[in-house]
Formats: sequence, structure tokens, C-alpha cells
Amino acid sequence: MTTGDGRPSRHVPTLEPVTTAALPTELRVRTRPIDPPAGGLLGLLPDPRGPLSWVRGGEGLVGWGEVARFTGAGAGRFADADAWWRGLLGELDVVDEVGVPGTGAVAFASLTFADRSPGSVLVVPRVIAGMRGGRAWVTEFGEPGPVTSMEPVRAGGRLRYADGALPVARYRAAVAEAVRRMRGGGLQKAALAHDLLAVADTPHDPRHLLRGLAERYPTCWAYAVDGLVGATPELLLRKRGDVVESRVLAGTIWPGSGGSEDLSADLIASVKDREEHAYAVDSLVDTLRPFCRSLDVPAEPSVLALHNVSHLSTDVRGRVRGEASLLRIAGAVHPTAAVGGTPRAEAVAAIAELEGMDRGRYAGPVGWIGADGGGELGVALRCAQLDGRTARLYAGCGIVAGSDPDSEVREAAAKLRAVREALEN
Repeated sequence: MTTGDGRPSRHVPTLEPVTTAALPTELRVRTRPIDPPAGGLLGLLPDPRGPLSWVRGGEGLVGWGEVARFTGAGAGRFADADAWWRGLLGELDVVDEVGVPGTGAVAFASLTFADRSPGSVLVVPRVIAGMRGGRAWVTEFGEPGPVTSMEPVRAGGRLRYADGALPVARYRAAVAEAVRRMRGGGLQKAALAHDLLAVADTPHDPRHLLRGLAERYPTCWAYAVDGLVGATPELLLRKRGDVVESRVLAGTIWPGSGGSEDLSADLIASVKDREEHAYAVDSLVDTLRPFCRSLDVPAEPSVLALHNVSHLSTDVRGRVRGEASLLRIAGAVHPTAAVGGTPRAEAVAAIAELEGMDRGRYAGPVGWIGADGGGELGVALRCAQLDGRTARLYAGCGIVAGSDPDSEVREAAAKLRAVREALEN
């Protein structure tokens, strides 16, 4: 099997044993410094065929082409992906002339929310470009290829919106049922989502959506992996050396949602949102603690203000004991209560039942992993899965016993604005 540029591509079928026997041997990987690109990292993406991105505030990584790919599913998908990546690294001859996080061999990652969903992927691009702290570099697998011609970025034209797998009316009913169950005891929180289809005149160009989101949400991570494109404010895990960090977001307010003109004060004072946030922080800390010799957890949340909504936010930082990789730790902490619920098993079961749809990689980990076991993984929020002329948009809300179904419907609509505005302009 070969990629679009003619190089061998390793594809592991879903749930089959992971091996590296067919991987190319003695593959040379070289990272070298370059001048910072005048048009920014996103301006380097040459065409709409499978662009890869993890960019925030102009810094991060982009990639194109494909050298190798892992696909998997099931509860063991994190461990399988980690083992596949370690096996591939053993086949590579790496020359890194820059030596900062994101240089050398890198894979872009996007894993499904639910164990039962197929489609978790690691993609190793043919070319990776990166920027950090004013330094820029390019990483190339194999011998440097010819300069790729740039295809103009294009919008998809007129959009027609249609119901997805879970229309708004059924989403409201699902929220109401979740609230009823919570008030009866047992389930404390469930993060329910719904979807919306945006059908264009011509196939969607992922770079158009990426650029629109990056411009509107510069403090979010603009990501693209295997057709899933979005801008997430939530960092599931970052690992550099033995330091691990996470940004937990839960509890939301938006202009027009009621209350005073001081949205931050209203959010901090909201009992419902503080309860929702506490569940999310506690779930992360409980699952992260076994991997860490120390953890720093702020006593009070702050407020993260974005273009369309504001969230309660808590930054957690720890020191990892042992040699646990980013993927291994992510497999333990996902899903946090921010996108799953509390108790975890009951919440995930309720999500599957009440939503009645396959989320795919929405609300799953997305980002990049490096050769040292570190990297950055966000939570795939504010996103759309692109498939030709159709974009499937997702948005969700944390539901607790004090939630109002009508308010949750409006909150989801406010969150959908992020992708809708980027697609429409």
C-alpha cells in the first residue's frame, strides 16, 4: 500500500494485532532549522488532502503527506497505538539539528471518544513544519522531495444545514431525561452532545476551516487530523520530560445567557457551573495521581474568555514517576468528567444510550506525540468531521441535576457558532 506521494504506508486494520514487520527499514528522518514562514505555519499546508495541524497563537506543528498510519479501536487502543509508535521509532534513523519539543520523529494523533467506536488514528506525515519561541524547523522523512506546488485555499460555497444523527429536539429530550435520572440519585453528571450537518456546494477545504478557527480563536489549539478539524480550548495532557500538565474546562456562560453584564463574575458565582467544574477536576486528579509523584491543583478555578463563550478553567501540573508515556497516561484519564461524566462508567453508558449516535473522535484526545513519549493532546471540541461536501459539526454540554434543558440547548448552539462562523466566512 502506498501514500499519495508514492511512499510505503503502514495501515493496521481495526482490532488486528499490531506489528511493524512491513514498515520501511532504515528510514532517515532529518530535522533542520528554517526561517520562520512569512505566512505562518498554516500557510505552508500545500493542498486540501489530509492536512495535519496542532497550532496555537502561531506556534505548533503542521504536516502533510503520509509515511505510516495506525488505526485501532477498543479499550486497548491507547496501548496499541503506543506500542505501534514505539515499534516504528525503532526502525528510524533520526538526525535532529534543532532539539526542542516537536522536532525529530512526530506522529499526529486522534482517538475516539468511546471504546466501541472504530477510527482511532496515528498519522506520521512525510513533512512536518514547526515553530516554537521564534525558532522554526522542518522535519522530513526520507530524502527531501521536490517543492510541492500550493493549491489556493477555497471555501465550500453556499452552505445548507440539516439535522445530524441527533437533532435538537431529541437532544433536549435526552438532556431532560439525564436530569430526571440525576435527581433520582446515582448519576451525578453526563456530558451530552448533538450534531449538525453543513452541506456545501463543493467539497470542504480543511485549510479554510483551520484558518478561520485560528483567526477567531488564537488562544485555542487549531487542529486537523484525518478530516477532523477544530479549535479546542481544553488541553487534556501535555508531557515534557517528567512534567505533565492539563487544562480542565467545565462550566460555561455566553453573551445573552442572562444575569449581569459581568459574565465572569456570574460564572464564578454559579453553583451549577462550580459543581460541574468540580466533578471534572476531581476526575482528572483521581486518574492522574497514580502516575505522579506530586500534583499541584489550584483551590479555585479561573475564567477563560473566548470569542463566543467563557469557561471555568483549572490548570493542573504534576511530576510523573517512572517512564509512562503520554499515550499511556491519556488512556487512563480519558474521558474526564468534563466530556464524559461522573461516575465515569455510568456516565459513558448513559451517553451512549441517550445520544444514540456514534461520536467518532469528537471529545476524544487529539494532538501530537514525539519520540521521547511526550507531546500534547487536547480534547477534540469545537470541531467538524469533513467528508467531501458534508461537514458534521458537534457541540455538547455538561449536564448536572440543576441543568435546564432549554438553557443547555442554547449553550450547545453558542458552541456550534465557532465552526459555523469559520465555515461561512
